[in-house]
Parts: sequence; structure tokens; C-alpha cells
Amino acid sequence: MNAEAAALTGVTPVLPTIFHDDEALDLDGTARVLDYLMDAGVDGVCVLANYSEQFSLTDAERDAVARKALEHVAGRLPVIVTTSHYSARVTALRSRAAQDMGAAMVMVMPPFFGVTMAVPAGQVIEYFSRVADAIDIPIMVQDAPLSTTALPAPLLIDLVKEVPRITHVKVEVPFAADKLSALAGALPGRFDGEESVTLIPDLDAGAVGTMPSSTIPHELGKIVRSYAAGHRASAAAEWERLLPLLHFENRQCGLRAQKILLAEGGVIGSERTRAPFGPVSPRTRRGLLDLARARDPLVLRWAG
Repeated sequence: MNAEAAALTGVTPVLPTIFHDDEALDLDGTARVLDYLMDAGVDGVCVLANYSEQFSLTDAERDAVARKALEHVAGRLPVIVTTSHYSARVTALRSRAAQDMGAAMVMVMPPFFGVTMAVPAGQVIEYFSRVADAIDIPIMVQDAPLSTTALPAPLLIDLVKEVPRITHVKVEVPFAADKLSALAGALPGRFDGEESVTLIPDLDAGAVGTMPSSTIPHELGKIVRSYAAGHRASAAAEWERLLPLLHFENRQCGLRAQKILLAEGGVIGSERTRAPFGPVSPRTRRGLLDLARARDPLVLRWAG
């Protein structure tokens, strides 16, 4: 098992999939974002997540993005590849392919399809067992509201017992802190999500890392390191300074926020998302930029 990945902590942002204005992949733009993230001091990076618009990519495009990321990072950071699919067989194949490309870890949601095809607990364990049998690298379970297959804390604890390859969980559902706390004795690798809007409560509950977007990972990294060094009050104060921006991203923009700021800062050439996922309104875009500029994040300065 990849020891570096199994011990992963800190800030591991989601890499957005960059498109040209015509919605074709921009792999050079992807490399630019990776350079920005590495300069931002992140602890790892996750590709092909929901915030990467993975649901809008063909299988060939998924492979192209993962390969570009892994080749460009070239071992300088752990790269987590999201391999979720309803089919255990497809997820296992995707996970093996990610491992063969050099991924340090895979992130997998529980199987679901739409609002009616949820999976009972026993089949969730069987599903992850089949994925684990196909690979030698760690697994991060993604507990996200997008899935209709629930992962209550007792099921996650059973899952970790039955599938030791699971070393991490990303909890991004309501009441995340309580769930993270309930998993304390079972799973050391506990991350939060949702753009870090509940970061301090989640760190208080035992989270060892956060998986935000690529908007302000530099600033979030300072907070996580400060908290880990025992400076909770100053970490909380800095998080509270950023919180209006984090909330605006989470509630008003979604995954589009990171592309807007990356484009505004000159990191990428286009903030395009793929139809039917359209742009934010001009009013919302102005609101995001006003909040960001008031906090002077690295993303707006990095390209110089």
C-alpha cells in the first residue's frame, strides 16, 4: 500500500477540468492549474471529482485528464483519482487503470444511479470489496449528498473493518462534524469537503484534512497548519475572514467559482463549463469577484 497516500493529511483540492471556449479539453490549462496548486503548497490533488465535472466527460477524456495530471505532477504530490461508477466492475477497472497510471489513491462514492437506485448496506460492502481486490493503493470513500446510497457512521465503521484498503473518508453531508467524530476510532484519515465551509468544526471533530475546490487552497492550508500547531484561535479567526467567500462559492456558484477566479487571475484562458451546466449570472459573478478581491487570494495574483 502507498504509505504516503495512506498518511495523507492537510489540503487536497479538487482539480477542475479545464475547457476551451468551445468545450474541448484544455490540457495545457490543466497543467497551469496544477502548477498554481503546487505553488500554493497543497498536500495533494484530486482529479475527476464531481467538482471536476466528471459527469460531463467521456471515458477517453477521463483517461486524458488523469494521465496529464499524473505525468505533470510526476510524483511531487499524491494524486487521488476519482473512479466512481454504479458498476463494481467498472469502478474496479477504472481504479486499476488509475493505479497503473501512477495514482496514489482512488476516491469512490457508494454505488447509486438517480434517486431510485440506492444500494443496501451489505451490497455496499461487497462493492468496495470488489474494488479493493483489484488494486494495491488506498481508497478514500466519498460520502457526498449527490449519492442516494446513505453511509451512516455504523456502516462506514463496518466497511473499514471489512475492507482494510479503505484508509480515508471524505464527509461532505450535513452534520459532518458529528459523523467525523463518530469515526474517530475506526478511521484516522478523515477529510471534510463542501469547500471547507465547516472546516473549523470539522477539525475540532478530528478531521485531519480538507478537500476544497481550487479557489483558495493556499489560504486554507495556512489555517489547517496553524490549527495543527495548536493555534486554534488564530486559525478560526482566519477561517472566519474567508467564510463569506467560501459560503458564496458553495451556495451561489458551485463548481463554477473556481473557474471564474482561475480565469480572472490569468491561470486559465476560459471559465467555460460544459452544457447544460451554464455560467453564473453577471450579478453573481460580480459578487464572487468582489468577495475574492477583498481577501487578495493567491489565485488572483499567481499569474503575475
